[in-house]
Amino acid sequence: MTDQNLAIIVLAAGQGTRMKSTTPKLLHPLGGMPIVGHVLATAKSLGAAHVVSVVRHERERLAEVITADLPESVIVDQDEVPGTGRAVELAVAALPADFSGDVLVVNGDVPLLDAGTLRELIERHRAGDAAATILSSFPADATGYGRIVRTADGHLDRIVEHKDATEDERAIGEINAGIYLFGLAQLRDQLAALTTDNAQGEKYLTDVIGLLRQAGFDVDALPVGESWLVEGINDRAQLSDAAAKLNALLVRTWQLAGVTIQDPATTWIDVKAKLAPDVTILPGTQIRGATAIESGAVVGPDTTLLDCEVGANATVKRTDATLSVIGAGATVGPFAYLRPGTVLGSDGKIGTFVETKNATIGSGTKLAHFNYVGDAEVGEKSNLGAGVITANYDGVNKHRTQIGSHVRASTNTVFVAPVRMGDGAYTGAGTIVRKDVPAGALALTVAPQRNIEGWVAEKRPGTDAAKAAEESGE
Repeated sequence: MTDQNLAIIVLAAGQGTRMKSTTPKLLHPLGGMPIVGHVLATAKSLGAAHVVSVVRHERERLAEVITADLPESVIVDQDEVPGTGRAVELAVAALPADFSGDVLVVNGDVPLLDAGTLRELIERHRAGDAAATILSSFPADATGYGRIVRTADGHLDRIVEHKDATEDERAIGEINAGIYLFGLAQLRDQLAALTTDNAQGEKYLTDVIGLLRQAGFDVDALPVGESWLVEGINDRAQLSDAAAKLNALLVRTWQLAGVTIQDPATTWIDVKAKLAPDVTILPGTQIRGATAIESGAVVGPDTTLLDCEVGANATVKRTDATLSVIGAGATVGPFAYLRPGTVLGSDGKIGTFVETKNATIGSGTKLAHFNYVGDAEVGEKSNLGAGVITANYDGVNKHRTQIGSHVRASTNTVFVAPVRMGDGAYTGAGTIVRKDVPAGALALTVAPQRNIEGWVAEKRPGTDAAKAAEESGE
């Protein structure tokens, strides 16, 4: 349901220099999506009537992601005037003239802040008479953060920056979390009063709080239950910490939903993954992207699945798979590599040291070991022996191989595409299939075997092989 009295401003204009990266800070991945993607998803779940995202550095790259994740967001460019106060000023100007509700300001680099906490903030603000309500927290170390100074009756009096605080003020453990909810009218009035007359030459949003207090308005501060909810990401170390916390939350969520995760410390699950009850995840496994795993499947150990579908009761062991479908009851691995476009039917098998790509493999068909099957279609209940491959590339173009149902391809058969093998056909060991094989036929490419007597004694005299042959008496 849309909240017609709520607008959200997402601050996404920061440069993020401490990441030391060519990738914008807000586009670094976290749990399978960009940092800013988490903030946008939370904003969307709140059902705000308006969302405005303020961008500047790497503007085009950020705008592309924001538009893809939240098409209804209005993109606003921050100008040459620096500061969060200026960013909010520009965003407010982009709101419809007839909007008169509440304005929630969130930071694009605070990805773990959930919708439930923000709904509590909104309810607290609307139940009171404060002109603004902010989130605060009690971190283990408050050094460097702005402190929340409260009045005798518990209301927020002011925010004092660490560098400007007295010793008594620095002893305060409650800090400003940088998440604000304003009434639009009061916010607009105080934004007009902001200046850049400070050491940094910026318009600070925190100054609005002081201006509201000077104008006689009340400002409320709501502490969050856990400080990690409002922690921002500024460098790679903080990104790693956030990833570990997010993953721990996701793992526990799936455990409580009926998924067995044998070793949470070595299991990584992305936000968009879906796991059914009675799935078992073994150590060293990564469930990435929009991977979906059905009930009874066992995945791992040491397996990475990216955007894959795994059917009920399938087993996937020591496998790397991307954009692949694994049917119900199928087995994959160990040491299998499934590249995009692989579809394995129910009860099929892709075994040890098998690589597949853009291949459809029918139900009950087995690729047991040392196979490469690319750009191919294999029917049902066929068996490709050890070393069977499809030679799909002629140096210029890729070609497809079609192998029927109930086919038996013997060891080291090579299918030189484009080629078709009919249902029920066989090949002999070492066959090179260059032309179509009719159904039920046996394909052979056999040259007569020649034995050259005495070759070792003549060509390799004095070797261990020559001595062994001589001593054999044959």
